[in-house]
Amino acid sequence: MTEKIGVLGKKSPQRTGVERVVNAPLPTVYGKFQAVGYLDHDRGDEQVALIYGDIGTEDVLTRLHSECLTGDAFGSQHCECGDQLASALRAVVAEGRGIVVYLRGHEGRGIGLLGKLRAMALQAEGLDTVEANLALGLPVDARDYGVAAEILHDLGVNSVRLMSNNPRKREALVEHGIRVAETVPLLIPPCENNITYLRTKRERLDHHLPHLDAVAHLS
Repeated sequence: MTEKIGVLGKKSPQRTGVERVVNAPLPTVYGKFQAVGYLDHDRGDEQVALIYGDIGTEDVLTRLHSECLTGDAFGSQHCECGDQLASALRAVVAEGRGIVVYLRGHEGRGIGLLGKLRAMALQAEGLDTVEANLALGLPVDARDYGVAAEILHDLGVNSVRLMSNNPRKREALVEHGIRVAETVPLLIPPCENNITYLRTKRERLDHHLPHLDAVAHLS
């Protein structure tokens, strides 16, 4: 039986807040969004929420998307992040309203770009994504979703329909006072290059990825 890895850890310390800095129109290939820029005073990160339509306050279709340069910008097939981001943006446009919070500082589940690349090098040698992080002396998942909850509070959102396969995101939002009315799966068809990574996320990090059962033929 594969050992599962707990990643919740201790409750995050009290945050000092995020500041809304700018609101600008952002036309994209998916539709015309409003980009609301924030400064996270705790970490110094610049954050952005992409808003589509009149979002309202309840049951807002929402994606908390962790920054992934390799997947989002370069189209890496090591993960499914780029496809998830595109799917989330299409989904809120199809819904007519929604939010994608793009969380900077989350690269490599919070270990940074170079840490992620080092972990990917170890994975190419046979370690899984959890083993690689631990071999480098890095946490399995160092992400904090407090800033995302603060952004949602600032936007007047009380409850969300959360596009995610990761139960930790739901738990974190609830912990920070955002009700999760529904979890909406964001399942991307796997490929030969990411199937091992995705299976590790399901087996060791408790991600809900039932569609992997249908692709047992992939190595």
